[in-house]
Amino acid sequence: MHKPQSHQFVNLVKLNLIAIWISIFLVTYSCAQDYPKKSIRIIAGFVPGGGSDFIARLVANKLTESFNKSVIVENRPGAGAALATDLVAKAASDGYTLLLASAGPFGIIPALSSQTTYNALIDFAPITQVVSMPFVMTVNPKLNIYAIKDLISHAKSNPGQLNFGSPGNGSTNHLAGEMLKVLAKINMTHVPYKGVAAAMADAISGEIQILSGDLTTLIPPVESGKLRAIAVTSRVRSVLLPDIPTIAESGVADYDASGWFGIVAPAKTSTAIVDKLNKAIVKGILTPESKLRLSKLGGDVIASTPAEFSNYIKSDNAKWKKLIDTIGLRDKSNP
Repeated sequence: MHKPQSHQFVNLVKLNLIAIWISIFLVTYSCAQDYPKKSIRIIAGFVPGGGSDFIARLVANKLTESFNKSVIVENRPGAGAALATDLVAKAASDGYTLLLASAGPFGIIPALSSQTTYNALIDFAPITQVVSMPFVMTVNPKLNIYAIKDLISHAKSNPGQLNFGSPGNGSTNHLAGEMLKVLAKINMTHVPYKGVAAAMADAISGEIQILSGDLTTLIPPVESGKLRAIAVTSRVRSVLLPDIPTIAESGVADYDASGWFGIVAPAKTSTAIVDKLNKAIVKGILTPESKLRLSKLGGDVIASTPAEFSNYIKSDNAKWKKLIDTIGLRDKSNP
C-alpha cells in the first residue's frame, strides 16, 4: 500500500535534482555567454621586459582582440613566481584573474619545499599550455665533445672532473644537469652562479665545461664559436636549432628538462569560462605571426586543451619530484 507513494517520492526527488542541474547549467552557460563583462588581468610572477613577460603580453593582446575587453598584465615578481602563484590560487574563481603558469612554481618549487602556500595540482583550473621552452646544452669548444655520447664517455672516464654551471641551486638549468647525471649514470660537479651571465662567461673561458640555458641566451655564443651546442633538452627538436638532436634521441631515454609557460585560472572557475578562454587563446597563439614571435623566444607552441594541460602539469610535477627526491635536494635549495 505504501509502495506507490514511495515511488512517487523517489520520482519527485529525481525530478527536483534534474531541475536543479538544469538550472545550474543554464546559469553557468549564461555567465559564460556574458563573459567577460569587465577587464581581465593576467598575473605574471616575473619582472617586466623578459621573455616570460612577452608571452603574458602576447596572450593578453590576443584575448583583448577576441573579447574586445581590456586584458592587462600585472607583474608580481618574487620567490621564483611563487608569490604570484599563491595570489591567483586565492583569487575569485570568476575568470577575471588568470596566471602565467610555469615549470618553477608548478613543478620544481613544490618538489623542493614543503612550505608552499598553494597546491599546484588542486588550486588551479588549467586553460592551455602556451609554449614549451627547451634549453640547449653547450660545452666549451676546446673539449673533444661533439655529442651527448662524447660527454657521457668523457664523464665516465673522468668522474667528477666535468663541471656544469647554472644560475643557482634548484633552477631548471641546474636540474637539467642533475637529470643527465641520474639517467646517464655519470658523475659531474654542479657550480651554481648568481645569474646566467656569470655562468656563461665562465663556460666561454673554460672555467666550467658545460652550460645549459635558454636558446635565446646561448645561441649567440654558439653561432660565434665561443660555445658548442651538443643537444637540446626537450623531447622534440627545437624550431630554432633543428639540426641539434635532443638528449633523448642521443641515447638517454626519458630525458626531458624543458621549461614551459601556460595560462591557468583559480580552481572552481566554470568549465564554460575555461573553454571560452582556451578557444580564444589557442586561436590567438596559432596565428603565423604569434608562432613566429614565440619561436624567436625559443618557444615551441603547444596550444593544448584544458584536459591535456592538466595531465601535463601532473606529469611534470611528478617528474621533478622524482628527480629531486632522488638527488636529495628537497628543502635544501631555493629556485
